Amino acid sequence: MSIFMRFGIKSVNMDDISKQLSISKKTLYQFFSDKEDLLARALELHMTTEESNMKEITARKLSAIDEMFEIMHWVLGILNKVHPAVQYDLEKYHPQLALKMKQHRAEIVNNCILKNLLKGQKEGTYRKDFNPKIITRLYLIRVESFLDPTIFPFDEFKAANVYRESFQYHIRGIASEEGLVQLNKMMKKNKVA
Repeated sequence: MSIFMRFGIKSVNMDDISKQLSISKKTLYQFFSDKEDLLARALELHMTTEESNMKEITARKLSAIDEMFEIMHWVLGILNKVHPAVQYDLEKYHPQLALKMKQHRAEIVNNCILKNLLKGQKEGTYRKDFNPKIITRLYLIRVESFLDPTIFPFDEFKAANVYRESFQYHIRGIASEEGLVQLNKMMKKNKVA
């Protein structure tokens, strides 16, 4: 998956992949019928890894805001390595795989963010006067929008910067007074502007 992440999907062919893996193209075709098959399996592995990483972060029993900071750092790590054309290539040339990835991402984000919102409300770091199910869906819409080049053109906006802004927007919108104090401390500590 890393070769697709670095160069985009369309620009990578089976020759590039075999060279990257230091195996012959013939050997590669023993395991994958074509690029679509390889991409599908790479995405399966990527989705499994994403889900595992999210579970690992939420299993740490951090405060809601600390948990969101950990998620932000993890997502930024991914976004800083991903070629901006990956999402576009996936949607244009592999729409079934794009849909599967979008549905999987929605499920992971929905579960994780909803639990985080409920935890923050219980802790008192998030306001109690919002509907967590609605805010979860709004969060998901924002995640999908920053990957959309028609909304945030790649040549004008870096996905990591859009995500960072979206993260701050999200937390500031739901944080209680206590949560805002914690958020400001975390932002200074992590040098998030």
